Amino acid sequence: MSILSEFKEFAVKGNVIDLAVGVIIGAAFGKIVDSLVADIIMPLVGMVFGKLDFSNLYVVLGTVPAGVANTLADLKKAGVPVLAYGNFITIAVNFVILAFIIFMMVKQINRLKRSEEPAPAAAPATPEDVVLLREIRDSLRQR
Repeated sequence: MSILSEFKEFAVKGNVIDLAVGVIIGAAFGKIVDSLVADIIMPLVGMVFGKLDFSNLYVVLGTVPAGVANTLADLKKAGVPVLAYGNFITIAVNFVILAFIIFMMVKQINRLKRSEEPAPAAAPATPEDVVLLREIRDSLRQR
């Protein structure tokens, strides 16, 4: 079998295609959650805590050169070490929301799987040694 045909067989398998679709949908879903956090939730949280934008919360760890504005973007551009904890808060909230949504999806999928009635169980096949012993017993009874 050539490399090309092996690759074709691998790439066309259902699991690989399902994985690709899942990655694409996951990336799009991640963008939706990012927007939900950045555009809706964090402004509301910021309003409650008195800060309008968490992403601009930082602590300067070095000396600021003269002429550099005291904004996070300008400080990073100038190479000043900053501890950008606001960005971490935003990403942590994003993770919690995404994890909760995935948890709810998995919970619903499991609930739907449990509600399906299981197929009637077929009688398990009798082990070969038991069948052989029964044949021996039956032949002894016939004598």
